[in-house]
Amino acid sequence: MARSAVQVARVSPGDEERFAALWVESRAAQGLSADHAERAIREGRLRVSCQREDVRIYLATIDEEPVGFTVVMHGPVSALNDDIAVWIDLLWVKPGRRQRGVAKALLAMVASYAEHLGASDIVSCVPATSRDANRFFARLGFASVVTERTTTAAALRRRLAGSHQGPSVSEAVRRRRSLRARSRTRVAMASSSAE
Repeated sequence: MARSAVQVARVSPGDEERFAALWVESRAAQGLSADHAERAIREGRLRVSCQREDVRIYLATIDEEPVGFTVVMHGPVSALNDDIAVWIDLLWVKPGRRQRGVAKALLAMVASYAEHLGASDIVSCVPATSRDANRFFARLGFASVVTERTTTAAALRRRLAGSHQGPSVSEAVRRRRSLRARSRTRVAMASSSAE
C-alpha cells in the first residue's frame, strides 16, 4: 500500500482549533504540563500568535489527520544586524507518524517562506539535550553556531551578589583536579612500593 502524501498548510487566524490539540499533545509528550498548554489556548495566546505578522504556524496532515507542525518567526539575526532570518521555534511530529517525510515537508515550507522573505538564514532552536533532533538538523546542513544559555533575572542577581562568597565553579574544578592528581600519585607510589 502506498503512503499517503503529506499536506502542509499555514494555520490562519480563526483556524487554530485544528492545530490546538496537536500542540497540547506535543507539550505533554515533551514532559510539560498539558494543563498549561490548554490554559494558553483558553486565554487566547495561540490565537494571538496566529495573528502576528512575524509568526507562521504550519500544520502537516496525512489524510486530513494533523500529524506535525512547525512554528517559525522572522526577524533580524541580531540587534546590530539588519539581515532577516527565519527562526524555527518549534518542530514536532507525532511519534507514530515519524520517518514518513512529515518533518521534511514542514521544512520545505519553511525554506519556501524564507525564500519569499529574502531571508539570509534559517535558524533552528534545538534543545541541547535532544540528541535525535540535533542529528536530524545536522544531516540537513544546519551547523551549530552559538550555545544559548538561559537564567532568570532573580537567579542572575543572586549569583552576581554572591559571586564573592564561597568557592567559585573554577575553584571547585581546581580542587577536584588537585584531588585527582594526588590520588593518581598515591596509586602510583603504592604500585611502585608493592613491586
